[in-house]
Amino acid sequence: MFLYEKKLQYPVRIKNTNPKLAALIISQYGGPHGELGASLRYLSQRYSMPYPELKGLLTDIGTEELGHLEMVGTVVHQLTRNLNADQIKQAGFDQYFVDHTAGVYPVAASGSPWSADTISVSGDTIADLTEDLAAEQKARLTYDNILRFTEDPDVRDVIKFLREREVVHFQRFGEGLRLLKDRLDEKNVYYMNPSFDK
Repeated sequence: MFLYEKKLQYPVRIKNTNPKLAALIISQYGGPHGELGASLRYLSQRYSMPYPELKGLLTDIGTEELGHLEMVGTVVHQLTRNLNADQIKQAGFDQYFVDHTAGVYPVAASGSPWSADTISVSGDTIADLTEDLAAEQKARLTYDNILRFTEDPDVRDVIKFLREREVVHFQRFGEGLRLLKDRLDEKNVYYMNPSFDK
């Protein structure tokens, strides 16, 4: 069961609007390496994890990713609030605006809407944890790319926090994979699906 605390994990207080930047950052909301996919990937994978520590790991990180989704949505919302038609056109935000106005919609910066095809849930513990390591690296890379396009200190502060959490998640998934391999070594079993093959 989840408890919702009515505050962001990290404060988002962006003073200046910037719809052009919002159109890039939206990728971390609903893009292929974004927070929506991460949260659903981990919360779905946890069911087939063979050990309570791994179920807990995926639940913890999956729920934190939901908090990151909320933060990214807040960033996009604050970057697009109170715009006029000229600002929307000048920023090239008009195509997004036509379909979603200034609503926060799960879409990639390229315009492709979010799809479950961007996540993997194989039911194989080794495959899923390895996928999770790659997912965290790709999310970190996306945040690195976003940082290349903004000098706004309010935005950079939040993006740097989110980037740092991707690094921490990568480390935790590495620990989970080591725990799994140690348990498999105890049984002298290799290259099997410990969630299914006993």
